[in-house]
Amino acid sequence: MPAFSGSGANPLRDPADRRLPRIAGPSGLVIFGVTGDLSRKKLMPAVYDLANRGLLPPGFSLVGFARREWQHEDFAAEVHDAVKEHARTPFREEVWQQLIQGMRFVQGTFDDDDAFERLRGTIEELDKAQGTGGNFAFYLSVPPRSFPVVIQQLKKHGLADQSSGSWRRAVIEKPFGHDLKSAEDLNKVVHEVFAPDQVFRIDHYLGKETVQNILALRFANQMFEPIWNRSYVDHVQITMAEDIGIGGRAGYYDGIGAARDVIQNHLLQLMALTAMEEPSSFDADALAAEKTKVLGAVRLPKDLGRDTVRGQYAAGWQGGEKAVGYLEEEGIDPKSKTDTYAAIKVEVDNRRWAGVPFYLRTGKRLGRRVTEIAVVFQRAPHSPFDSTATEELGQNAIVIRVQPDEGITVRFGSKVPGTSMEIRDVSMDFAYGESFTESSPEAYERLILDVLLGDSNLFPRTEEVELSWKILDPIEEYWDKHGKPAQYPSGTWGPVEADEMLAREGRSWRRP
Repeated sequence: MPAFSGSGANPLRDPADRRLPRIAGPSGLVIFGVTGDLSRKKLMPAVYDLANRGLLPPGFSLVGFARREWQHEDFAAEVHDAVKEHARTPFREEVWQQLIQGMRFVQGTFDDDDAFERLRGTIEELDKAQGTGGNFAFYLSVPPRSFPVVIQQLKKHGLADQSSGSWRRAVIEKPFGHDLKSAEDLNKVVHEVFAPDQVFRIDHYLGKETVQNILALRFANQMFEPIWNRSYVDHVQITMAEDIGIGGRAGYYDGIGAARDVIQNHLLQLMALTAMEEPSSFDADALAAEKTKVLGAVRLPKDLGRDTVRGQYAAGWQGGEKAVGYLEEEGIDPKSKTDTYAAIKVEVDNRRWAGVPFYLRTGKRLGRRVTEIAVVFQRAPHSPFDSTATEELGQNAIVIRVQPDEGITVRFGSKVPGTSMEIRDVSMDFAYGESFTESSPEAYERLILDVLLGDSNLFPRTEEVELSWKILDPIEEYWDKHGKPAQYPSGTWGPVEADEMLAREGRSWRRP
């Protein structure tokens, strides 16, 4: 049977040739919490985009599980609306008509045994009608507190059981725990039901094209890797800034904060990819081994009060509009100490990076939305130029832009045209949108396809999750015992204490 129309599938394709499209085999996806924002804005459109690109099997099945009293037709209408509004690729009726054949909805709550029995019956029916081969992934797009009950229900009703020649997989959204102890407890619950190779922990940042390009930049280009070390690098800055507040997420965000929400997963994963040694291959085990070495070598500063900063956004101006402070947001305790900004300094205690600080920062209501990795190089050890010639010259840098303008910038010094010798910073810029005719897939497209293919190289392993909490827990414990977050006006780049943290070492934050 051919894949979805337009796949260009080649029956003689070499599975080792990564230039050819990877097409999922017979399979289905069950989404728990299918009525939520993540499902509507990201997951359902990603499934359609995969189908539209010919990367799903003809009998692919999509099952929604939620409390709504919907029929199958109501669920299909919901998917249709989400696809029309949020899909990356154009809507094609023939693709939709094939996709709709495998859509089903199961109504129920997570503790409803009858609902899970109906889910089992639905999967058995789809195996016969659609030829899914017993292969199903269960996507837990649910609050973290619901992870254990859903996992246990899958076990209780035999939905996690793999028969010969088929597979079952669990996809779990962040946050994976709120500290090391809760992460270990959750890992125990999950691994009582699913083997490690059946568990896919989603960090959507790792599905972004530019994040994967870190590996290409470093290991496919001889010009960069020789200087990617302590002999040439002065420091590394990793930033994830948002220009929005918490919106309607008060119930989730308060008590979690910026460091737990972003640094523990996204930023530490970006740091691991930036700092790791070349893997023996790009399979999941080899990549995980090198990332784990980096996270295991992370050393926290001796003085956490000096080299970490937490903040809260106060009232200010954002995009020409007045913005309220965090403590004035609806649903937030006026005495809350939750951080909406976090900046930390760490070092990687190994031969390549000894003595090189890594500065990680994230925040809401900052100057603009941007995620980037800046590798900042040392100044030239000897300069034949007069100081007046180079007074406007900064440090060389390679900046990997993860979002929103995906690409890479190389900053270096160049002579200003004219008769005098004056040197200023200039940039060479690579942008995905200008260099390639095909637009980059959404992160969830890549990650959902990888789940269906069983390719786990972009998914953090148990050891990585627990090592990340070991890094963050001492910082959170220190913050809990020492004062309140520093305030910063909305629309700025964070509290002055964060600027002072770098200024004490003769450095400054980039202003993207």
